[in-house]
Amino acid sequence: MSSTQQLVPGMTISLDGKIYRVEACVKVTVAKGNPFVKAKLRDLIHGDTVEKNFKVGQAVNEVALSERKLEYLYLEGKEYLFLDVGTLEQVAVPAIVIGDKVNFLKEGIDVKATGYGNTIFAVELPQFLELMVVKTEPADATAPLSSGVKKVILETGANIDAPLFVETGDIVKIDTQRGEYIQRV
Repeated sequence: MSSTQQLVPGMTISLDGKIYRVEACVKVTVAKGNPFVKAKLRDLIHGDTVEKNFKVGQAVNEVALSERKLEYLYLEGKEYLFLDVGTLEQVAVPAIVIGDKVNFLKEGIDVKATGYGNTIFAVELPQFLELMVVKTEPADATAPLSSGVKKVILETGANIDAPLFVETGDIVKIDTQRGEYIQRV
């Protein structure tokens, strides 16, 4: 347990059954009335931001997030199933947590997950992945040759720009953070 006087940006707290990260906080003193702590909190699952006022010295429940190594298995309904490499238990992660990372999610890929208890709040893909090109679109004849890129579709369904020499069946290295082609493998 911590008190509101110990709130600092980056701290993770549990409040009303939800886990929040403190984005900002300030102690407010008023001429008439009691001082209070005004905090801006981000819900770690949905990403919503709320502002909450606390009494000075009010107890808050600080929580420590844990990192786990997970291996992607498959999509089941609206949740993605992973295998916790440490405990060999299946972990369900909501689609909202995966977000745009689904474009590079492939069976067997290891990810770093951050969570509290059995709830996962964030999933981090490896920075580079090697994926197969399943379809290439013809280069745009009207585009200048200096652009030298065409759209390709990867085995995960992601659409990226790649050089003209990349063909269907090629394995390419992708930067998952920027969503960009790096090289043909």
